[in-house]
Amino acid sequence: MAEVILEACESKTLFPGYEARFIHTDRMTLAYVSVEAGAELPEHNHHNEQVVNVLSGEFELVVEGTPHVLKPGVAYVIPPNVKHSGRARSECTILDVFSPVREDWL
Repeated sequence: MAEVILEACESKTLFPGYEARFIHTDRMTLAYVSVEAGAELPEHNHHNEQVVNVLSGEFELVVEGTPHVLKPGVAYVIPPNVKHSGRARSECTILDVFSPVREDWL
């Protein structure tokens, strides 16, 4: 068990307008992402299951061509290998949870 101070975690730019801090455990990755209004998330997929949690703001998540508007209190589960993209409708804070660990972000 360990306490993690997010402010002390190194910040990494994922895409233009997407700045993240990570917590990695043995089985999952938590990504706390600050997103600039209007920032685009290019279509991609990965072998990790992902849960998208919007903590503040509004984000349009497109999963296999279908748009979903996410706000605080609404989460979306993306199965492994499913194509998705998105766009921040406003400045956002998002908590993405991935399983297994996002090894490309270690």
